[in-house]
Amino acid sequence: MGSLVRFEDLYTGEIEEYTLTFPDQADVATGRLSILAPVGTALLGFREGSIVDWPTPGGIRRLKIHRVSQPALAGAGR
Repeated sequence: MGSLVRFEDLYTGEIEEYTLTFPDQADVATGRLSILAPVGTALLGFREGSIVDWPTPGGIRRLKIHRVSQPALAGAGR
């Protein structure tokens, strides 16, 4: 939880970046995406360089994951 994911829609070229969160912490306006949102669910389990085919009501979106970074652990390095 808390992973920062940067991905590109390979059909439109649009690049998006979100922090994956639990639903009660989600706020797309501030870049926090619920893991239960459709695209949040689609991204789970993939890593950098992966291509994800995400079915939507408007058709398949093809997403390329450019970066996944994990949050720093609380108290790490102490």
